Amino acid sequence: MTSLLGRLFAPKDDDATPLRITVYSRGGCGCCRKAKDVLEGFRAKYRIEVEEVDVDADPALRDRYGMEVPVVAVAGKVRFRGKVDPVMLGRLLRAEAPRA
Repeated sequence: MTSLLGRLFAPKDDDATPLRITVYSRGGCGCCRKAKDVLEGFRAKYRIEVEEVDVDADPALRDRYGMEVPVVAVAGKVRFRGKVDPVMLGRLLRAEAPRA
């Protein structure tokens, strides 16, 4: 009975807040472009909000991430550096992101 009630009152995916993903990158970076393309490939399946941050616009970020870009943070936690693994990203999104 509780599982039925849980399903009735559970938030619908339509009402779910998108999972926030931040891509720390720099202009002209081919690896950064590839990382953003991988993320775009998951938009049809998951509700994600992708924010791009140019590390060269902020000296603190440039010092922090240097040549490690792209750096991808999911829900505030850094998950990828240098390359986004689509298999690992898919597993992460299945666990944390609402469906589209």
